[in-house]
Amino acid sequence: MDIPTFDDVKAARERIAPYVHRTPVLTSSYFNALSGAELFFKCENFQKAGAFKVRGACNAVFGLSDEMVKKGVATHSSGNHALSLSYAAGRRGIPVTVVMPHSAPEAKKAAVRGYGGTIVECEPSTSSREATFADVVAETGAEFVHPYNDPRVIAGQGTCSWELTEQSDGLDAVIAPIGGGGMVSGTCLTLSNIAPKIEIYAAEPKNADDACRSFKAGHIIADDAPETVADGLKVPLKELTWHFVSNHVTDILTATEEEIVDAMKLTWERMKIVMEPSSAVPLATILKNREIFAGRKVGVIITGGNVDLKKLPWMQI
Repeated sequence: MDIPTFDDVKAARERIAPYVHRTPVLTSSYFNALSGAELFFKCENFQKAGAFKVRGACNAVFGLSDEMVKKGVATHSSGNHALSLSYAAGRRGIPVTVVMPHSAPEAKKAAVRGYGGTIVECEPSTSSREATFADVVAETGAEFVHPYNDPRVIAGQGTCSWELTEQSDGLDAVIAPIGGGGMVSGTCLTLSNIAPKIEIYAAEPKNADDACRSFKAGHIIADDAPETVADGLKVPLKELTWHFVSNHVTDILTATEEEIVDAMKLTWERMKIVMEPSSAVPLATILKNREIFAGRKVGVIITGGNVDLKKLPWMQI
């Protein structure tokens, strides 16, 4: 599989411009005081389709030839890539089929259907997703757009950190959530080319810490079906994202379920913005590791805001 270059990010930025937002960067004096750092929140929760993944999905879909899209596109995803690919395919006028775990948030399933996607459900494990998806591709012949282990997707995600550097002067570090590693890989690709002195951190749930363990071991360790409130971060690294993570990431930090939910709730209360649990993991790790970030300018990528409002994690049923 080809490793994307910064030229691919440049091409992606031009290609996706008509279909995505240049999302805002927000600051919070409250969180600056709490963390001891100067935080710059890149709000991809305000992105088209409600998540950063629309960047990579649009780059992949609009980079395909007319011949390649005759049978549509397909993917497997816990939610945000599924709805982002559905959004992109709808803009191009081609069919899309997505394999989703039956446990995926209903809000994300509804968004997929709203954008015209067809859902095939599977068990909530990586092995079930991949096996079910193989059947879908065999039946439809659709072009596979992997949610993260795809050079087109990684190049698209790299446009986010490029914008962040233009909107926030003098960053010392950038931190983003990590599951499969698409956003972190795009961040590594971009920053290693335009701002190599910026340190890159990844944030992961303790209950799904295979990327952290992989980073320490020096090789990919893949969990099949971890349980965490951060539903977008349950998938393992793959060979392409591992290339970027192993070569460019400074460290991978983890947060407990309670710390993630507390950071999510605090952000809702203090910044008045909707973020999903996966997006709260970076802030949770910053507050847990003040000594790493204190006195520094830190870009924090809020990756998405697609939340099931009937099942907020702090609500007592």
